[in-house]
Amino acid sequence: MKKISILILAIVFISCKSEAQQDEKTTKEYKVQKTESEWKAELTDLEYRVLRKADTERPFSSPLNDVKEPGVFVCAACGNELYETEHKFDSGTGWPSFDRAVENSLAFSSDRKLGYERSELLCGDCGGHLGHIFDDGPQETTGKRHCINGAALEFRPKDKS
Repeated sequence: MKKISILILAIVFISCKSEAQQDEKTTKEYKVQKTESEWKAELTDLEYRVLRKADTERPFSSPLNDVKEPGVFVCAACGNELYETEHKFDSGTGWPSFDRAVENSLAFSSDRKLGYERSELLCGDCGGHLGHIFDDGPQETTGKRHCINGAALEFRPKDKS
């Protein structure tokens, strides 16, 4: 009985690692390609940890939570336009939240770091980790909540001319 249990456990662990589970993060060729040392030299420590190592900033720590003026939020690593202020909302979670992204600006992956699968949002141009998407956003719009690390973004106000 013990041998059968060990065999079953071994099969389960082996079957969990397959080529079918390769995700966009590891297989997609991004327009912006840099070495890890180049990213480290260009980004702040927090930006590097969030964008390149998929870390999460502390909730309520981003000054971008309070931005309400018209403009666009771009990737802090490559400048790709990701979100517009008009689609931003206060989710109460402590991270900048949006109900949709600029069309064709994102890439998607799966994240199992917490023991269950979450949909990870990546910059479509450089593959930087932005945050995650959830189904608890405003129902009157998309019903989606793009929960984004402020450290992954820079804000560019709308040109007033």
